[in-house]
Amino acid sequence: MRYLAIAFLILNSAFCIGQKAEFSVDKGVFSFPKTKEGPVISHDYVITNTGDAPLIISDYKVSCPCTKATLPEPIPPGKSAILHVTFETKGKYYEQDRSIILSTNTKKGTEKVRFKVFVIPEDE
Repeated sequence: MRYLAIAFLILNSAFCIGQKAEFSVDKGVFSFPKTKEGPVISHDYVITNTGDAPLIISDYKVSCPCTKATLPEPIPPGKSAILHVTFETKGKYYEQDRSIILSTNTKKGTEKVRFKVFVIPEDE
């Protein structure tokens, strides 16, 4: 009986380890049209979990507080959700290329989305 319990635990652990969330995004790099300095612009990335375990996006990192993200709830296998990103253009000029590094439970542990925008200074 003891060996049967050990075998069950080993097999159950192996099955759980094999399950992984997989990150897929509709467009990993989004380009905004040229934008006059001042407004907050936003984009919704469609994130799909193509794996066989719930996809959890637990945190994000950006290089500037001008970029913010609203993280989705855990995404079940085969389902999609929205990652909402905003960018404050005030005080930003010319070509902007921003990355959002997402902490996930995928095999890689992090995933990335990017956006680009050309910001026209207010006085031009």
